Amino acid sequence: MLEVGDIEEALAFCGEIFDFTLRGKGATSVFIDMGDQFLQLTENRDRQPDRKRHFGFVVDDTGPVRAALARLGVGLIGARLDFRDPWGNRVEVVPYAGIQFTKAGHVLAGMGAPGLTKTPGALAELAKKGMAPG
Repeated sequence: MLEVGDIEEALAFCGEIFDFTLRGKGATSVFIDMGDQFLQLTENRDRQPDRKRHFGFVVDDTGPVRAALARLGVGLIGARLDFRDPWGNRVEVVPYAGIQFTKAGHVLAGMGAPGLTKTPGALAELAKKGMAPG
C-alpha cells in the first residue's frame, strides 16, 4: 500500500511512468496491476510521508522509466533509479536482469517478455544459493 494525497492524481502520475491495469477502485483507494506485481494506492491527507521507507518495482527495461521521469521533471535520488512521487514516497526501480528475483518462464511469456535474461552477476548470486537456472 502506498499513501497518496489524491487518488486521481496518483493514477495519472503512475500512468505517465508505468503501464498498468486498474483492478479495483473505491472512494479512497485503488488497486493497480503491473505485470505480476500490484500496488494499492490509498488517500491519506493527515500524515507526513515517511522519508526512509520505500517500495520497489522490477521492470524489464529502465529506459522508458528514466525518459518518463525526465519528461515529468522528476529528479533522481542518488546514483540509482530512485525518485519521490508528488507525495514524498520514495520509489525504487530496478532492472529484472540484474537481480536474483526470477520469474517463471510462463509468467515471462504471459507478460510478453519471454526472452528476458539475467546478468552474469545476478546468475552468480543465484548460483551461490544453488538456484541458478539450468
